[in-house]
Amino acid sequence: MIKQTRNYQENFKTISTATLATALFKRGLKNQCIQNIKPVHTSGKKLIGIAFTLRYIPAREDLNTLEVFKNQDHPQRVAVETCPEGSVLVIDSRKDARAASAGSILITRLMMRGCAGAVTDGGFRDSEEIASLNFPSYHSRPSAPTNLTLHQAIGINEPIACGDVAIFPGDLLVGDADGVIVIPQYLIEELSIECLKMTQFEDFVMQEVKNGRGIRGLYPPTDPKTLERFENWKNK
Repeated sequence: MIKQTRNYQENFKTISTATLATALFKRGLKNQCIQNIKPVHTSGKKLIGIAFTLRYIPAREDLNTLEVFKNQDHPQRVAVETCPEGSVLVIDSRKDARAASAGSILITRLMMRGCAGAVTDGGFRDSEEIASLNFPSYHSRPSAPTNLTLHQAIGINEPIACGDVAIFPGDLLVGDADGVIVIPQYLIEELSIECLKMTQFEDFVMQEVKNGRGIRGLYPPTDPKTLERFENWKNK
C-alpha cells in the first residue's frame, strides 16, 4: 500500500536510485547522482535521510595545525555532535581523499546518535572498521595514510558540492548499491508516491519477463493489454 501520510519516507525503502533518477530526469534534473563514490558498509542497509552538511576548504597552514583538533568547537566535531537523528552527514571534501573526512570513531558516534548515514566525496580512514558497521557510508576511496592538515572544516549545514552535485540542507539522500541520489526538498513527498507506483509496475514487468513475455508493448506499456494485466496483478 502506498503511504500518503507525513511518514512518506517509508516509501523510499523499496525505491531504487535508478527509478528516482528517471523521475528526476523527467523534471529536467539531470545531475542528482553523486559521482565517483561507492558504499563502504557491507551490510547492504539502504541510506535514507535528510542532508546535514559539512564543508571543507583547502587548508591554510597557519590556521590548520594539529593543535586545532584539540578545540572542542572544531567544526568537524561540532557537525558530528549536532547532526540530527535520522539525518545524513554529507561532507564536501573537494573530491580529495588524501585527507580523511572522518574515521571509525566519528562514524560510530554518528551511528550511536541515531543518524542515518555519512557520505563524502573524499575518503574515510579506518575503512575496514567502518565497513563492518550496520551504518550506510559512502566515499571515493580509503584515506590512508592520512594527511590531517591538507584541508580544514569551515562550514556546517550550508549549501555544498559533493561529487559534483549541489546539496542543500533539507534535501533527501537515498543510497543503495548503485550509489547515492539527491532529491530536492520540495520533491520528496511527490516522488515518494510517484516512484513507488513506478516500482510496483517494474516489479510486474520483471515477473512478466521471467514468465517468458517479450518487452515490446510491455516496457514501456504501449500495448493497452499490458496495463489491464498490471491492474489484475495488483488486485491479486
